[in-house]
Amino acid sequence: MRDRSFRWVPPFCPNEACAFHVVSAPCWPWSRAGFYTRQASPQRIQRFHCGHCGRYFSRQTFEVSYWLKRPALLFEVFHALTVCTAFRQLARKLACSPQTVYHQALRLARHAQLFHELHRPKGELTEPLDLDGLQSFEHSQFHPSLYHVLVGQRSHFVYGFTHSELRRSGAMTARQRARRDELERDLGRPDPRSVEREVARLLGIVTAGSRHLELWSDEHPSYPRAIAALAAQRPLEVEHHTVSSRAARTPQNRLFAVNLLDLLLRHCCANHKRETIAFSKSTASGIARAWVFLAWRNFVKWFSERARDGTPAMRAGVAARRWSVRQVLAERLFPGRVTLPEPWREHYLGLVSTRRITHPRRHTLRYAT
Repeated sequence: MRDRSFRWVPPFCPNEACAFHVVSAPCWPWSRAGFYTRQASPQRIQRFHCGHCGRYFSRQTFEVSYWLKRPALLFEVFHALTVCTAFRQLARKLACSPQTVYHQALRLARHAQLFHELHRPKGELTEPLDLDGLQSFEHSQFHPSLYHVLVGQRSHFVYGFTHSELRRSGAMTARQRARRDELERDLGRPDPRSVEREVARLLGIVTAGSRHLELWSDEHPSYPRAIAALAAQRPLEVEHHTVSSRAARTPQNRLFAVNLLDLLLRHCCANHKRETIAFSKSTASGIARAWVFLAWRNFVKWFSERARDGTPAMRAGVAARRWSVRQVLAERLFPGRVTLPEPWREHYLGLVSTRRITHPRRHTLRYAT
């Protein structure tokens, strides 16, 4: 019986430098180049050759599990990151290193970013948006951060987020204040206008192609400045409404969609608990877990677990059905074919640094996603 892999045809060349990477054409000169075997299933993999750039590749090159020794872990890690599991707990369960779980989480986050950019609503906005910031911390409580999130008020679709580094505030002992001053002398002080800048960048991404925005938020003083900065760059009519942070967080609150997201994020992600030892050790790790959660919330989780009447993506009109995790991870997405906005490209490449980490890890792999 003929091997099913022989019927599969590569859709494009995986080499970003090749002319047939972005645009696939019938005249693309590719050919089959035998097989190779591996230990994971399936063990027999078809190889190919691009006659234009000379690159050799395989059927596995187009899988999300490309270059993984244990590809089955990818699905386990995706599920675990949304059920309040820490990296070391998951590593013990899967009998692997915590670093393996960490690297798998980063890979899933990069895929989730490309998947979100490929499927998110674009053009004219069809619903009001809720804006809020989720405060957390990475590495230690001396390095708090704020995740700025935009959520559809009716669909509860998460349109995206950006990240700001904050200065530790609130009640502190004299020893803690001295330690904060010492860290700021050695590492520098976070930009006090980071919230304004990052909110403007997030609004710029989500409102691209739209001329009107109805925005609801709390009374944070940086939000009006961010809106004014965005409106100065291009014509955009913004109808901004504010709700007191002390208002009851009930379904009648106009910020209920983003308040519910805050609740779910803290409930489903161990690193965002108020008091936890599972906090993210680096900013890149915290951002990565947030991107995996975002893809799960938008496309996999039911809007209502009781009614099961669709997902936020279905309510936003960007999906016709509920996606399973296996469907979300069905095919590898290439950054050369999906253009990420600049803030999200920084997330993809791991360019958002942690002040206490001298030599942060960047995403510089040549072939792996």
